[in-house]
Amino acid sequence: MILVTGATGTIGRCLVRALAEADVPFRALVRDARKGKALDCEFVVGDFDDPVSMVSALKGVDRLLLNSGGALPVDGQQPMVRQQTGIIETARAAGVSLVVKVSAWQPGPDAKLSVGAHWEIEQYLKASGLPWASLQPTGYMQNFFTGEGGFTRSGALEGPYGEGRVAYIDAFDVAACAAALLTGPLRGGETYALTGPEALTHEEIATKLAIPFRDLTPQKAAEGLQAQGLPGWFVDDPLRLYAEMAAGAMSEVTTTVRELTGRAPRTFDEFLANG
Repeated sequence: MILVTGATGTIGRCLVRALAEADVPFRALVRDARKGKALDCEFVVGDFDDPVSMVSALKGVDRLLLNSGGALPVDGQQPMVRQQTGIIETARAAGVSLVVKVSAWQPGPDAKLSVGAHWEIEQYLKASGLPWASLQPTGYMQNFFTGEGGFTRSGALEGPYGEGRVAYIDAFDVAACAAALLTGPLRGGETYALTGPEALTHEEIATKLAIPFRDLTPQKAAEGLQAQGLPGWFVDDPLRLYAEMAAGAMSEVTTTVRELTGRAPRTFDEFLANG
């Protein structure tokens, strides 16, 4: 039995469909029963912040997809660290044989926001004694339609991107890689860097989306983030990530999706065509 956490999220919904089509026993973890019913699969209601519910959710589970929300504008350690390390402990007590974690591109101890948080969680998972695999994707193509990819209310793509290229990946392909690991032969202790098949500039992406592109200065970007309600002390962290992106830190293209799934990852044009 596989437990899919984050089942109603971008990756989770794709994974639920993939596992259902493969006729593999699984259950989805949801916080809202109404959303669980909409998935049209076996589901259990639970919350990472409710340890008792997670003990129940993990009963009879053999393999776990560990995924949750991203960074929050809070001071100190990101809540996702406490939440996911708690689930790792519950999974170990439940006798889970494999944890496949959805991580981030090149997590490290000095990284900011969710990237640094994922590094902390990965270290905990590696020390847990559980067999594990880490999926480290670049940014998701879906983010350009969820408000996390730089859209503004005016319908433009804007940010301090410069000419940096990013090998964005379709969440559909991340889910396909997760499905391959969760249903395949047991193997652990491996990290998978996941990218799409091409690295594009944001100006090229804006052209594909048929919207204007505005390359902002870091100062203008900071003003925009603060206007969205983010505290000033928090804004420096996303600006650092933007700067790394503009410098080409996410431009590498890997062949991992093909190696895990047997097919090439979707291009941005294919993503748009498939909705």
